[in-house]
Amino acid sequence: MNPPLTNPKNHPDWIAPHSLNWYAQLASLSAEYVYPWRSTVAEPNGESLFTQEVAYMVQNKKVLDIGCGHGAFTLRWASVARELVGVDVTNRFVQTAKEMTLPNVSFVVSNTKEPLPFAAGEFDCAYNRKGPTSAYLHCKQVIKAGGQILGLHPADQLFAELSQWFPDLFEPHPSGTPIRDSLENRLHLASFCHMDIESITSTEYILSPLDVIKLRCFGQLPSVTEQAIAQHLESVQRIFDQHTTANGLPVTFAHYFVRVIV
Repeated sequence: MNPPLTNPKNHPDWIAPHSLNWYAQLASLSAEYVYPWRSTVAEPNGESLFTQEVAYMVQNKKVLDIGCGHGAFTLRWASVARELVGVDVTNRFVQTAKEMTLPNVSFVVSNTKEPLPFAAGEFDCAYNRKGPTSAYLHCKQVIKAGGQILGLHPADQLFAELSQWFPDLFEPHPSGTPIRDSLENRLHLASFCHMDIESITSTEYILSPLDVIKLRCFGQLPSVTEQAIAQHLESVQRIFDQHTTANGLPVTFAHYFVRVIV
């Protein structure tokens, strides 16, 4: 019989995900914000729909990328936008972005919980691709009146099945919609001219039991991931086999798509 699963956050090296220390650690490990697990995502999904709308919005505009990470998504629009500025709180990510920048693209280190270091109305539009929702309280000041802001954020039901199938390895999924509630509150506090939140749900297929553990330990030191693999890979394999399909382990791929007019 396989030993029961345990929560990897009990490891002494565990850092709370999406804290400032966690982002700094992730940047020190890879210098890029990239997911370590392998998966495929069914179309259409929040990521692809968001990308389509951003492509249309940024044409010939001066654009602010909020939470740009290492800048890969920012640079994607360099050939169509007039100018792009990426902002991120993690210095190492920004340094990576600056290494591959283009003439009309720049990057700035800034904490979006504070006023942004730009002039009033400096940008035509902005997008926030899974970046900090705290930015909505400040970015209104730097976007021209009538300008658009697009946002994509993980929804409350993202990966909801994992806590059911792998109890203790994944923490219990919260009841209700705390993520949406917080997002709505910040948008209302910003007092935008128009705002809308659309829920978009698809399916992500995780390709192997090892990828399940890598997802859970994303951004943690190798010591955390290695211990989880050593302790739980056999048990995860057994549970994975019970629920997998020909495409992989199906989990909910859910996002909130924010559309705002300043």
